Amino acid sequence: MNPILHVVAAVIRDDRGRVLLAQRPPGKSHAGYWEFPGGKVESGESPEAALARELHEELGIHARIGRRLIVIPHQDIVLEAWRIVDFQGTLHPREDQKLAWIAPEDIDTALLPPADRPIVSAVRLPDHYLITPPAEAEDLAGFLAAVDRALDVGIRMLQLRLPGWSRAQQVPLARQVRDRCRHAGAALLLSTDWQVAELLGLDGVHLPARVARTLSHRPLPKHRWLGVSCHDADELRHAAAIGADFATLSPVHFSPAHADSQPLGWQRAEALIAAAAIPVYALGGMQLSEMDIAHASGAQGIAAIRSLWPD
Repeated sequence: MNPILHVVAAVIRDDRGRVLLAQRPPGKSHAGYWEFPGGKVESGESPEAALARELHEELGIHARIGRRLIVIPHQDIVLEAWRIVDFQGTLHPREDQKLAWIAPEDIDTALLPPADRPIVSAVRLPDHYLITPPAEAEDLAGFLAAVDRALDVGIRMLQLRLPGWSRAQQVPLARQVRDRCRHAGAALLLSTDWQVAELLGLDGVHLPARVARTLSHRPLPKHRWLGVSCHDADELRHAAAIGADFATLSPVHFSPAHADSQPLGWQRAEALIAAAAIPVYALGGMQLSEMDIAHASGAQGIAAIRSLWPD
């Protein structure tokens, strides 16, 4: 069995929000592929020190390392991606590699090595993922007003949950929420029904674990988001195997929505997230005050109903 190779990669953004990619030169594995710059962690190095060293060696810059964005186990590699807060020096290739600044939404992940591909989703996804409470048919105006307030305070991704609603009932409300999200520049995912999501041109679908486990591949094209609700390691592995872009992991804390489930706690959640290979939102009793804990545990951020839904 080959030893696990520990690799670090940098997410460097310019003032237009583009990220820096480097093309692997001839003679290296995955030659011709584009990747996030970085390299191997040497014995005795911390990931942050290794990344700072690699960026100086490869690009001639002195970088200030921010938070870890995602950990990606892939075959005999563990890849950690870190945000770069800023850097000093003139950025230039020192190993004959080509460089390119590309908007995250324009990156063709087929041109990246498999281990780098989840980083693109992690860069594009927001820290907060709002799951809407059930809408009451008698108060749709109030529901839409709450959606507007959530968008006004910066929510940029929503999952619209309409349990018990028929497709005929879902479509008119989903259209109205879609239009509000588009105006605000937010992504809207529909719970469960990917056919309706595709029909309405929504940004994606979020599948319950029970639905995801019946699938062998993603039911939506790559330009749509696919999220999956997960509760254990097997469900997280299956979500990654069918090509999900991200998952939620619950319940981290006690939650009325999972009243019969034993809370994972942060320690167990961190271990599951580290092995997930895709971005993961912590869900279940989440509060806004726990964002730093979520990030430190490797999560993309938090997903919630009550703490993110305006009263």
